[in-house]
Amino acid sequence: MGNLIAAQAAFVGGHLLLSHPPVRGRLVRRLGEGAFVAVYSALMIAFLAWLVVAWRAAPFMPLWDLGAAGRIVPAALMPVALVFAVLGLTSRNVTAVGGERHWNAPVRGVGTVTRHPFLWGAGLWAVAHLAANGDAASLVLFGGIAVLSFGGMLAIDRKRALRLGDAWQPIAARTSILPFGAALAGRTAIDWGGIGWVRPVAGIFLYVALMHGHARLFGVSALPRALP
Repeated sequence: MGNLIAAQAAFVGGHLLLSHPPVRGRLVRRLGEGAFVAVYSALMIAFLAWLVVAWRAAPFMPLWDLGAAGRIVPAALMPVALVFAVLGLTSRNVTAVGGERHWNAPVRGVGTVTRHPFLWGAGLWAVAHLAANGDAASLVLFGGIAVLSFGGMLAIDRKRALRLGDAWQPIAARTSILPFGAALAGRTAIDWGGIGWVRPVAGIFLYVALMHGHARLFGVSALPRALP
């Protein structure tokens, strides 16, 4: 457990430290924007790999058992999580890494749903897996990622507001943290054409593939118990 906690501290702490404006600013001035993003990404991938290895090696210490709900919650949340993740990774977004250069572009696609699509995907993925894995090691792994994802939305907004100044206000007005929040408030219209059908279908396809390949990849079946 100590190794797992250290890995999670490195993963979450690395995100917070390297994205802290004074630290990020100094590193960008020294390395350049492209090199900073490359180093940042490589470090986070390495910390994530350490985190997963440490989680798999951690002792099993049960905390809760949701029974059938432990499978119903992931079945309900994971399709949404993966669609958001695919949309976030394949769409232009002002809150993504390097997205500041798009600050004056019209809000389109998934940005009209939420300005943090990938973090919603990661956060819902973590919550879904917390429901299915009620042990201490999983609480450290998935709980930490959930906190980083949902807390990261607020942190990114604050940093974008500081960096963009008055230019951030129109972006914040046309978008929302909560999915469909800006549309329901009448501040924007959902750009279904910009979202398209390919990305959502890719997210659902990824869900089906992971559900059927979960046992082979991770050693635990994600299929309903009634299915072989």
